[in-house]
Amino acid sequence: MKIAFIGQKGIPTISGGVDRHVENLAVFLAAKNQKVIVYNRRNYLPEKINEWKGVRIIHLPFINNKNLAAITHGFLATFDAIFKKVDVIHYHGIGPSLLAWIPRLFAPKIVVISTLHSFDYGNDKWSSFAKFMLKLGEKTMCRYAHQVIVLTDLMHDYLLQRHGRESVIIPNGAFINKTDKSNKLIAFGLESKKYIVSISRLIRLKGIQYLINSFKNIKDQNIKLAIVGDGEYQAELERLAESDKRIIFCGNQTGENLNQLYSNAKLFVQSSEMEGLSISLLEAMAHGLSNVISDIPANREAAADTALYFKSKDENDLQEKIEFALRNEDKMKEFSQLAQKRAETIYNWDKISADTLAIYKK
Repeated sequence: MKIAFIGQKGIPTISGGVDRHVENLAVFLAAKNQKVIVYNRRNYLPEKINEWKGVRIIHLPFINNKNLAAITHGFLATFDAIFKKVDVIHYHGIGPSLLAWIPRLFAPKIVVISTLHSFDYGNDKWSSFAKFMLKLGEKTMCRYAHQVIVLTDLMHDYLLQRHGRESVIIPNGAFINKTDKSNKLIAFGLESKKYIVSISRLIRLKGIQYLINSFKNIKDQNIKLAIVGDGEYQAELERLAESDKRIIFCGNQTGENLNQLYSNAKLFVQSSEMEGLSISLLEAMAHGLSNVISDIPANREAAADTALYFKSKDENDLQEKIEFALRNEDKMKEFSQLAQKRAETIYNWDKISADTLAIYKK
């Protein structure tokens, strides 16, 4: 079966949950002897490559504008996939799904799948027009995709109530690659088990501002806060943190650097106001970390009873929960063991890719 993925910026992943989802799904499908094409934005990678772990990569141009990049790249990728006579076009995200009608009209034999990763129109970075188009993409996805995949029960119920559209729940996965090495930490001024880690895009909705304010009030001078990621909110966060030298901005990290930052952390904190299904949280669970996370529905669905929750946006509660976690290592170890087992059982990419392939074949 020939499968085309459209909607991601590219692989191998530099940053972003959708890209990491696409990369893992594509690689695991390729390992199942499927012919997988991933469309990269031109110049996404520093060096152009045409294949990655059995996945074919095609680089296409786009209009380099915040509001137009995804849709223009997706438009060209859609027609290229039609020309290549793929069996499945799989759109990732509600924005790219705005194009789902095109293969239904021009290539009716192609199976069209859309995955709802998050409700992107909740992000304040988008203009009013962009938010309107994203909502239109959600409607288009529900109307024209042969099958809609969602990550959570919450998303499933929303689409059913809002659009009368049934969907299939297939969650994000966690790529498990725990290591005992810590040599990469030196570059960040970190020591194993002496830092709290937060890993996400640095946008306002990720709530890093609440984490920084909470951490600044923690008196333990032997613990540091490592903030991993980049984004348009980074400069403001750096200004907020500049008075506390224990707070370290590590930038966007991948590969062994990211693996070691997960594996050697004492505690993982995820302070988001809104999530689809956080891959960073799932990977923290898979690495056997103790987790302090906001009590938003998506996080509760992801971690269930394997994490310590704080009230979203409540800096005082977040501080109390972090201090509790640092004082009660035995209790947090119980949480971490349950979290790792949950990740290995439910958020397993081999199972997720098999379930997705079954959807294609239907």
